[in-house]
Amino acid sequence: MKLFAIIVAGGSGSRMGSEIPKQFLLLQNKPVLMHTIEAFYNYNSNIEIILVLPDSQKDYWAKLCLDHSFNIQHKVVSGGATRFYSVKNGLESLDTNEEAIVAIHDGVRPLVNKITIDNCFSIAQLKGNAIPFIPLNDSIRKVEGLNSMHVNRDDYKAIQTPQVFHLQLIKNAYSQNYQEHFTDDASVLESSGVQISLVDGNRENIKITTPIDLMFAEAILR
Repeated sequence: MKLFAIIVAGGSGSRMGSEIPKQFLLLQNKPVLMHTIEAFYNYNSNIEIILVLPDSQKDYWAKLCLDHSFNIQHKVVSGGATRFYSVKNGLESLDTNEEAIVAIHDGVRPLVNKITIDNCFSIAQLKGNAIPFIPLNDSIRKVEGLNSMHVNRDDYKAIQTPQVFHLQLIKNAYSQNYQEHFTDDASVLESSGVQISLVDGNRENIKITTPIDLMFAEAILR
């Protein structure tokens, strides 16, 4: 079965306090996004990788690839106004009638491991979709207005990417109109009436959005 990975990288550097978009910041002397692409290539060198970028960042990315001699083959697709439309553009670029599985992954999650990627592809092939999660460690409270109340953290999970799907299943889900509660690909699929399958993620698979996240990632790689 054909395998695809859509890597969505449309972030800015605002929360990093940087003019450089966070996916291009250096992590062990290499842009974060290159680590992310390598994670999927190292899992399966035959996977077709689609990188979704804002048009304004394409030239900069091409220069980074030259500067770092980065030659993993990938296709660059234009992003949309929001993540929903960026993913939709990535999916629409996959013009195939073959049965296929597609992973959709955040460009700033460079530390996803092979076990997580393999679990997601394997379960998605069986069940149609696979969404990685990790348990919550902290106590959590639900806030309603000025009041808050304790809730059982075992009833909640922190969701990661890659979120992996049968290609036609997720393409059909993305034919819906955008809704505000579409915070990830699983919420889009669920809205089309499909039950979500959760699988174990890896705790190191953090999303790099702040300077301390970058510090953690450096420490993990060391």
